[in-house]
Amino acid sequence: MITSVRSNLLLLAIGGSAVAVTLAWQHWTRLAIADAEHQLRASQLLAALSARSYDNHPLDSPLPLPADQPVHSKVLAAYRATLGTSPTAIVLVSQVRGYAGPIKLTIAIGDDARLIGTRVVEQQESPGLGGQIADPQSAWLTQFARRGLGDRWAIRRDQGDFDQLAGATVTSRAVMQAQQEALRYFDQHRSELLGAPDHE
Repeated sequence: MITSVRSNLLLLAIGGSAVAVTLAWQHWTRLAIADAEHQLRASQLLAALSARSYDNHPLDSPLPLPADQPVHSKVLAAYRATLGTSPTAIVLVSQVRGYAGPIKLTIAIGDDARLIGTRVVEQQESPGLGGQIADPQSAWLTQFARRGLGDRWAIRRDQGDFDQLAGATVTSRAVMQAQQEALRYFDQHRSELLGAPDHE
């Protein structure tokens, strides 16, 4: 009888220990997974910025968005990059309708109101066609670096300044429109976004 009770207590202790270890492991891995997801999201959203161009953690302090929105795209979030106490860039998360569905972009704009770079965060465009916007090998998005509102934001066949993705006119026009509208949004709300007087 005493041996049976001891065996039962031992089994309960082993079972309790196993449950405790399992719960602790789940908690630790949940934190590790959440941290990895946060790091991935940060690397995607800030990929258009040079790491040397800021020393803050932009994603920790999202900016309040002005109420008005662009006509064809939507600004989902805005973040300010700073170096020391000076703003160096604004990163806008923008969404625009592509050929196959919504395209989510991060658009980095310098304090001089020129485009630093654009990266694709999410897209559903056709592989080999519009899907090339997310392919680093295509380098299509690099043609927009250092461009501003004074440029002709259209593809060359529409008398604009930019090449289109081969076989993906709708995607090309949508992404260009989102970038132009992001620049205009920045221009209209420069003081609020930069947190400083208008730069000349």
